Amino acid sequence: MSTGGGVIRSRVVGCGAYLPERVMTNAELADLVNTDDAWITARTGIRQRHIAAEGECTSDLATAAAKNALAAAGLEAGDIDLIVLATATPDFTFPATATMVQANLGIRRGAAFDIQAVCSGFIYAIATADNFLKAGQHKRALVIGAETFSRILDWEDRTTCVLFGDGAGAVVLEAGEGTGGNGDRGILTSHLHADGRYRDLLYVDGGPSRTKTVGHLRMTGREVFRHAVVNLAEAVNEALAATGLAPTDLDWIVPHQANLRIIEGTAKKLGVDPARVVVTVDHHGNTSAASVPLALAEAMADGRIQPGHLVLLEAMGGGFTWGSCLVRI
Repeated sequence: MSTGGGVIRSRVVGCGAYLPERVMTNAELADLVNTDDAWITARTGIRQRHIAAEGECTSDLATAAAKNALAAAGLEAGDIDLIVLATATPDFTFPATATMVQANLGIRRGAAFDIQAVCSGFIYAIATADNFLKAGQHKRALVIGAETFSRILDWEDRTTCVLFGDGAGAVVLEAGEGTGGNGDRGILTSHLHADGRYRDLLYVDGGPSRTKTVGHLRMTGREVFRHAVVNLAEAVNEALAATGLAPTDLDWIVPHQANLRIIEGTAKKLGVDPARVVVTVDHHGNTSAASVPLALAEAMADGRIQPGHLVLLEAMGGGFTWGSCLVRI
């Protein structure tokens, strides 16, 4: 794809979401484990979460979100030649859930694959798709974050089962010409990190090679919180430094929706006005790789995020993995 001397930018031309019909409130959880609404809300900011129906799989959620993103973009499924799907809860060990979404949409060309970086998955996925588009190998990509975390929760562990929910979010990226400046529409910069030394702080205690089981999520919450605030603030500052921008230049921050305390702590560390931070954790819970695109879709749908706005996406997940992506909508 020729740029006539410019650069290729991956533009967000559509965004969509899907949430399962069933809503589980904190009051319902109190019937399952020793907890109550006040305890959950005070420690996490979460009041409810969506739970996938019996037989409703990650690919189903992802397909619905993808269709909504395509509709928002005014495009047909056949216009897509790349699908990158972030998930830690795939339908099967293989094939990739992305290929199932591809088949569901009737797409017969291009590439489709999964990325597994847990809660950072969407940031990893959008950075990966961006690089494919910038290299000229693909023209339009569906980037999806989709999870059914309810399937890997220990519903007797109140420290983890109260945190997570199910859902999917998707964006359509389209290669377009830019000048190379910060005023360009599209992804301006992205930064990815990992440090596997901290695996034992947030992990699932099962897997096909190690235990031949799916396993359940395990977490050392206090330590995860401490690392999250530091790593997320550094990832945001890294994106700003790469573009020569300041926190005050940002119109919005769309963070991973893990815990309201983490979101508030990161904003405070950055000196960002909390009113410019999109928060959905209260009604979505932590939807892992789906949380950033779900929050982005909600803020675009309700008009908070407008064309031309400068938006910083950031997330941290098990691994540890973390990263940021700066995009002008």
